Amino acid sequence: MELTHRVKRMSGRDPHEAHRAATPLELLFDLTFVVAFSQAASQAAHYFELGHVWTALIGFSIAVFAVTWAWINFSWLSSAYDTDDVPFRVATFVQMIGVIIVALSLPPFFHSLEEGEHVDNSVMVAGYVLMRLVTVALWLRAAAHDPDHRTTCLTYAAGVGIVQVGWVVVIFVNPPIWVALLLMVGLVVCELLVPWIAEGRARTPWHAHHIAERYSLLVIITLGEVIVGTVTAVSAAVEEHGWSLQAVAVAAAGTLLAFGMWWAYFIVPWARILHRHRDRAFAFGYLHIPLFGAIAAVGAGLHVAALRISGEAHVDDTFALLTVALPTVVFVVMLAVLYDALVRRVDGLHLRMFVGAVVVVGVAVVVSLAGAGLGVTLLITSLAPLVVVVGYEAGGHRKAAADLVRLDA
Repeated sequence: MELTHRVKRMSGRDPHEAHRAATPLELLFDLTFVVAFSQAASQAAHYFELGHVWTALIGFSIAVFAVTWAWINFSWLSSAYDTDDVPFRVATFVQMIGVIIVALSLPPFFHSLEEGEHVDNSVMVAGYVLMRLVTVALWLRAAAHDPDHRTTCLTYAAGVGIVQVGWVVVIFVNPPIWVALLLMVGLVVCELLVPWIAEGRARTPWHAHHIAERYSLLVIITLGEVIVGTVTAVSAAVEEHGWSLQAVAVAAAGTLLAFGMWWAYFIVPWARILHRHRDRAFAFGYLHIPLFGAIAAVGAGLHVAALRISGEAHVDDTFALLTVALPTVVFVVMLAVLYDALVRRVDGLHLRMFVGAVVVVGVAVVVSLAGAGLGVTLLITSLAPLVVVVGYEAGGHRKAAADLVRLDA
């Protein structure tokens, strides 16, 4: 083990390196995303509890994409080229600053969406562009040191750099809000196309087990927002009514949601599939974006539940319930889509699991409309991810084992 961090060549890591795992620096880097997800969730919850759904949805979607996409790009680059030398550590530090800037910019950004005239995204874009320009610098460094992947690295640097010019132009043009949002959608599409174009030339030497671990760690980071939302909701219930059955129900519901989503996600050996089929990396990487968003949205929904319980929300119990229930269903759906995309087989069991989760959520909504308390309906909703767990443990694991044997063959 080296005790210094002198400058090294970014010639690419061995994609079959034994015992490759996340580094302490990567874990520190991930912690900044706790703040970003928390800020996005709290801002979305504020506008949800006012009943301003579109402001909450648009702002939350853009914020989650910005931080998640920057994380994804840097994580794949790190998997292929992490030298852990001084320049790479400094680059990671600057990325962390960018994440914090984005997090701090979210309140005025959401407020501008609410006003409906112009998008106040100058600070958010500045933080985002800062993160992406660091990525450009690292791709240029990799291009200089890795002749086998030089064209790929230069394509990444050029593509990412050009798109950042587009983001900056949107700031200075400052068009009306709907024009700005359409331009932002176009830039998001361009962002998504860059890896597709670059990796089509020569695949970078990313490590399958390392990438799978990195994504699993961000899932856990995002689940932390569900735990935070649970604590907030329980605190509101206790302050309003003292320790009651509702407080206990909310505590159990939030914890069950986090635990159920964790169990359902970690059922699948993602690393084994990616190691065998590196061509399925795009499906793995891109489909995780709405998955991360759904988990963070559950946390936002629990914040709305807390505001409803404390009497501060301007929405009813059923609306508050839906802010938790709908992203829970999205999580179940995206998990099934992600698995089916990687094994390239549509499984009838997943359809039945999806139907089961929807039925559970539907029961919660009906019970809410019938007048049941928010704690009870949240507790029912928390059973939705457990439908996946039970389906897998009761027999789905046999199909999963057969899929893995087929993929290995």
